[in-house]
Amino acid sequence: MITDPALQREYYEALLNKNPAYDGIFFAGIRTTGIFCHATCTAKKPKFENCTFFHTAEEALLSGYRPCKRCHPLFYPQQIPAEVRNLVEAVEADPARRWKEADFQALGVHSATARRKFKEVYGMTFVQYARARRMGIAFKEITQGETVINQQLATGYESSSAFHDAFSKIMGNPPKKANSIILYMNMLATPIGRMIAISTEEALYLLEFIDRRGLEKEIERLRIRYDARILVGNTSIHKQTTTELEQYFNEQRTQFSVPLMYIGTPFQQEVWHALEQIPYGETTSYTGIAHNINRPTSVRAIGNANGANQIAIIIPCHRVIQQNGDLGGYGGGIERKKYLLALEAEKNGVSD
Repeated sequence: MITDPALQREYYEALLNKNPAYDGIFFAGIRTTGIFCHATCTAKKPKFENCTFFHTAEEALLSGYRPCKRCHPLFYPQQIPAEVRNLVEAVEADPARRWKEADFQALGVHSATARRKFKEVYGMTFVQYARARRMGIAFKEITQGETVINQQLATGYESSSAFHDAFSKIMGNPPKKANSIILYMNMLATPIGRMIAISTEEALYLLEFIDRRGLEKEIERLRIRYDARILVGNTSIHKQTTTELEQYFNEQRTQFSVPLMYIGTPFQQEVWHALEQIPYGETTSYTGIAHNINRPTSVRAIGNANGANQIAIIIPCHRVIQQNGDLGGYGGGIERKKYLLALEAEKNGVSD
């Protein structure tokens, strides 16, 4: 929340004037209506004393404000910058390319801009991203029988020792010992925050909000379980997940078809499959799930299994509430749970 009086006044003037230069710079929560807007919203302007200003839409959302239906503020801060999207597409079109300044110029992007924006989105520079993709290709080819020397040359390393060192630093194993699976990680934008998706070309392994508590441990457990190397990359599963989530948030999809990898005990998987059976726009309780799977004494264990779900939204653990009607908890945060349930209820024609 923004508390600087000078900034508050500056942003209020921008809100009154619908100044487009401030779009994405701040978000205004309106206490009298409980909604929040971006700078150029065309709705009737509130009094200054009724405004609370935030740096991000997530801050407003997590403070209990709901997004304005006129200006759709959630779509502003969460979008992946166009420069990043274009560069990711360029890497995927030619993953083996060793990038030079002329390549950036051809795309109309300065290399320093690419470095900064990639760091903001992915936590790594563009060069690190592109190098990881090249090494990912090398890893895959080696595990499929290609010689180390061929991959050394294909990735642009003239020295075998340099290739060995680079491979080990990024992948964790020297080339001759590469016998693990590769998991690819990518970020995707949603109206309620960025998410991290991890998949192979065959299935989605993890989908979580990037600020979920314990996310790093989740990823580490996943890596250890499969003796996997996790690289940055965009798979067909990522693309399908992104498309289906966009359709979901635009109220154009009520069921998901992306293939999933259920990583858990047989009991946990039984609970997750039960979650998938909760109809869109409806809710149930742990007791209700216990009844549905004929395990009436396992309510607490069902709650633990629900909390262990690693594929948010698609396996809809947000549809589980307390038996008394209270929302209960949610790994992605209670405001996100409210948003998801309200979205589904509205699509289903349910009102408060």
